[in-house]
Amino acid sequence: MRLFPIYTWTKGIRNFDHRRRKFSNQPWAQGVILLACVVVAMLLANLPFTKELYHSILETKLSIFFKTPGGKDILFPKGMTVESFINDILMTVFFFTVGLEIRREMKNGELSSVKKALMPVIAAFGGVVAPALIFTLVNHGTAASTGWGIPTATDIAFAVGILSILGDKVPVSLKVFLTALAIADDLIAILVVALFYGGTINFGLLSIAVVLIILILIMNKLGEKRSWYYFIPAMVIWALFYYSGIHSTMSGVVMAFLVPMTPRYNEAYFHRKRIQYINRLNEYNGIASTSAEFPNGPQRHCLRRMSVISKGAIPMSYRLEHALGPWVNFLIMPLFALANAGVEIPDVSYFNVFHFDPALGGVSMGIFLGLLIGKPLGISLASFIAVKLKAGEMPANASWKMLIAVACLGGIGFTMSIFVDTLSFGDQTPEIMSKLRDMGKVAVLMGSLCAGLLGSLLITVINKLESKQGQ
Repeated sequence: MRLFPIYTWTKGIRNFDHRRRKFSNQPWAQGVILLACVVVAMLLANLPFTKELYHSILETKLSIFFKTPGGKDILFPKGMTVESFINDILMTVFFFTVGLEIRREMKNGELSSVKKALMPVIAAFGGVVAPALIFTLVNHGTAASTGWGIPTATDIAFAVGILSILGDKVPVSLKVFLTALAIADDLIAILVVALFYGGTINFGLLSIAVVLIILILIMNKLGEKRSWYYFIPAMVIWALFYYSGIHSTMSGVVMAFLVPMTPRYNEAYFHRKRIQYINRLNEYNGIASTSAEFPNGPQRHCLRRMSVISKGAIPMSYRLEHALGPWVNFLIMPLFALANAGVEIPDVSYFNVFHFDPALGGVSMGIFLGLLIGKPLGISLASFIAVKLKAGEMPANASWKMLIAVACLGGIGFTMSIFVDTLSFGDQTPEIMSKLRDMGKVAVLMGSLCAGLLGSLLITVINKLESKQGQ
């Protein structure tokens, strides 16, 4: 009878773990968690009894003090807080996984050939240029003019999650098209951040970083496959980027393109060793052991060696992408949302996205129109031009109406748009910069929400009309 509560407790844990795994395997799970974190962050930043604690946690110092022999204190990393730890360190891991995904797609995925890649890449460029132009037209000559990069990005998690919820209403070819477009869009966003949203560049530190990157590339070409030979230099490169003025998260993208994509052990070696150790396992089966259970001592050695060989047969880049994926999707991105979506809204004017201030500009208007109108317009127009010029092919079994509807989902900016927003307006005074960034975040949330709703509605309506026409 005493064992019954323990059995019930362990059974409950197993059931919870099963439900957790089932939920996390759903393609829309990350989007649901991110949305929940946005709501929580907004509440924490605006409720009277939580907003002070919320901001004090984000502003908590995390730098380590080092005392030199001369008695001078050195901070490392300089100026690091909880918020900057998330944005500068954890987001480096996010960009590293994005880089791994882009590299994988370039090798054998949706971006692996000119024919496969050209259509979504051209569409992605259109989806970057159009919202940037709309934002610039609205904010030219104002304090908000440098925020043109905010509405140019597409959030893969939310866009693909909505497509998964819509199910077979969208042709598979268009799902692949939007996924490839979002990947290309991420690459463009990374370049935008690197080129336009860094600080004053320290070319001395940057030169050291470049030399180290070249040495790692040479090491890769020489066939080095051990992870520690890449992990330690990656931390050094991050520090050099952090202090050189180029945003430190870009070091994650650089390292993603440096880690080996070829396995340590080739196919022939793996099969030869696998057969060898399996034969040894069979030979050791009758050897006496202190335990009657499998495996005995010699068998354990064989199994350990088989584990090492199996691990070495998978390229480091694939292992890292698989290992980091859950941490990025269900820890780093939710933390990023909690830290950056908590906008304190002093009055309802922040929700007036069409407000224009002669001095500050219309940052909310530029972002909102850029995401809701600019993204689908740019993607659709660039796709149309690509098809007419025969530079790209229309996705199979897809109509122009459905492509335009799917393009609306490209206006879901969220993660990358908020990230660019946190880097924007650095040329303004702290007070104006903070206000513009807060207004920008609200506009990103509202624009992304409206783009998602509009895309979902259009896809549902067009699917019904095309189904009736097909009958």
